[in-house]
Amino acid sequence: MNLTHQGSHREHNLRVIFHSRPGVNGEPTADNFKTEECPMPDAESLPRGFLMIKNLYISVDPALRCRMNEDTGVHYMKAYQLNTPVDGLGGVGEVMASADPKIEVGDIVSATFLWPWASYFTIESTNVRKLQKDLFSQHPSLALSLLGGTGLTAYLGMVERGHVTREGQQTVVVSSAAGATGSVAGQVARILGAKRVVGICGTEEKCCILTRELGFDTAINYKKDDVAAELTKACPEGIHVYFDNMVQNGHVILCGQIAMYNKDVPYPPPIEARLKEILQERNITRERFLVLNHAEKFEQSLSVLAEWYAAGMIKVKETVVEGLGNAPKAFASMMRGGNNNIGKLIICVNQP
Repeated sequence: MNLTHQGSHREHNLRVIFHSRPGVNGEPTADNFKTEECPMPDAESLPRGFLMIKNLYISVDPALRCRMNEDTGVHYMKAYQLNTPVDGLGGVGEVMASADPKIEVGDIVSATFLWPWASYFTIESTNVRKLQKDLFSQHPSLALSLLGGTGLTAYLGMVERGHVTREGQQTVVVSSAAGATGSVAGQVARILGAKRVVGICGTEEKCCILTRELGFDTAINYKKDDVAAELTKACPEGIHVYFDNMVQNGHVILCGQIAMYNKDVPYPPPIEARLKEILQERNITRERFLVLNHAEKFEQSLSVLAEWYAAGMIKVKETVVEGLGNAPKAFASMMRGGNNNIGKLIICVNQP
C-alpha cells in the first residue's frame, strides 16, 4: 500500500451531530444539532483507497431540511438518524494523508454527497474528485457554487427545462433570485439570450444586487411589493419561463422550493384545481427538475460555466460563515430566508 501523509496533527477535531427533529411543519433551529469533539483520524493506518481530509469548506443546502424528517420522501437521500454525525451535499478539502497512489498529499478534492460536517475525516478516494489547480487554486469554494451542483442546476434547468434560447425572445422570472441557484440561473438565462430577466427576492439590498451586479432587468421585493402587480408591469408580454400569469407554451421549473421544505406536504406541492385548468389551457409544463438525472451532461455544462466565468460573463455571489460550530445556526437562518444570505451559503471550516 502506498501511504503518504503530512506531518502530525495536534488540532482538535470537531463534528456536528444530528440531535433532534423539528416538529411537524416546523422550522429547523440550531438546537436540532450539536457540535462535539471527536478523535482525530489516524493518518498512519488508513485502509487501502482511503484519504484523510482536512475540511476546508462545506456546502449548506436547503435540501438538507428533508433529511431532518423521518422520511426524506426521495430515493436519493437518506434521513438523518438521531445522535449520529451529519453529512452534507458537498464540500472541499485538502488531502492530508493518502492510501491511493492516484491522489497526493496537498491535492484539493471535492464531493457531491456524503461530505462529513467535521474538521478532519477519512473518505474513500472513489467518492471524491480532484479539483484542477488552474481553476480552483485561488477560489476552491467555486466547486460548491458555480462549478458544482448549484451551477449545474441553474444551467441545466434553464437549458433542459426552460428551453431558453436567443431566438425565443423569452421573459424569464426567477424566484429566490438572490439565493445560490437563483442568482446563477438569472445570469445563465441572460447569457443564453433571454429578452428580459426578472428576479424575486426578500430585501431591497438583494434587489439592488440583482439589478446592479448580476444583470437582472428588474427585481421585486416580495415582502414589500404587490408581486402580482409588479410582475404585470415588469412582464407586459407575459412570462415564458417560471410561474404565474404565463403565456402560452410556457415552462415552470421546479428545482427546489425552500419555502415548502418546512411544511408537511408532498413535493411538488399540490395546486388548486383552477390553476391546473390554466396550465392545461395554456399548455404550460410544470416539471420537477432533478439535476442528478442529467449526469451525462455535467462535464460539458461545467466546461461552459467555467468558460463564462473566466471571460467575466458570470459572477459568483457567496456568503461565507467562519467556523464549523456556526454551521447549524447558518443553516437555520437560511431556512428562515436570512436577510444577510446572498448567493451560495458556505461554511469555512479551515483556512486553505
